[in-house]
Amino acid sequence: MSNEQQGPTTHFGFETVDRKDKQNRVRGVFDSVASRYDIMNDVMSFGVHRLWKRFTVEVSALRPGQQVLDLAGGTGDLTALMARRVGQKGRVVISDINGSMLGVGRERLIDEGIVGNVEYVQANAELLPFPDNYFDCVTIGFGLRNVTDKDKALRAMQRVLKPGGKLLILEFSKPTLPLLSKAYDLYSFKLLPMMGKLITDDADSYRYLAESIRMHPDQETLLGMMQQAGLERCEYYNLTGGVVALHKGYKL
Repeated sequence: MSNEQQGPTTHFGFETVDRKDKQNRVRGVFDSVASRYDIMNDVMSFGVHRLWKRFTVEVSALRPGQQVLDLAGGTGDLTALMARRVGQKGRVVISDINGSMLGVGRERLIDEGIVGNVEYVQANAELLPFPDNYFDCVTIGFGLRNVTDKDKALRAMQRVLKPGGKLLILEFSKPTLPLLSKAYDLYSFKLLPMMGKLITDDADSYRYLAESIRMHPDQETLLGMMQQAGLERCEYYNLTGGVVALHKGYKL
């Protein structure tokens, strides 16, 4: 068993809540920020999130004609990049538990002319409505930390991958340098809620996002969770000094 809580309670940021309530609380956060989520991402990462996502797609090594699942796909950054890679003979299924985020993503992708090879599915990462051995690649970008039962979600991702398929998890993680860690704490708990208030008029949601990052498993713990879920050849890349990590694993 991983360090994931398996009892009747779980974490919502630093708060302890009933497991059954977390999903609704997370939905409320993203309903609140959906319309300005992209703007806020650019501001709070100084645009670097785009480089992290491009690196993820490079590591995916997708080929034309392949089938991809973009979990917690939100406003469609990863989907847009991957849809161009797999081409019209391939397919990207963008999935999010939050209908508001998925709606913003759909409008944005259509506006960018990305149509014909993208499907939209509102679904819970713990209960994926897809057959076994279905996708060449599954990605989840900045979404795993919001999932209530991460172990269950990882097993679901492993299940829907084809043999030889890969899982890519892009997520905030633990900075590797002490000085960077201190600066990151100051930024996360002081500046981030302030920017959330100014840009989205919602400091509380961004305070939750900062807290959820701290409660997320660190690099080695998540690596172990992936292995327990049946993934093999697992490894990770620290990006921006470990502020973000990209984990990779295969279904063999």
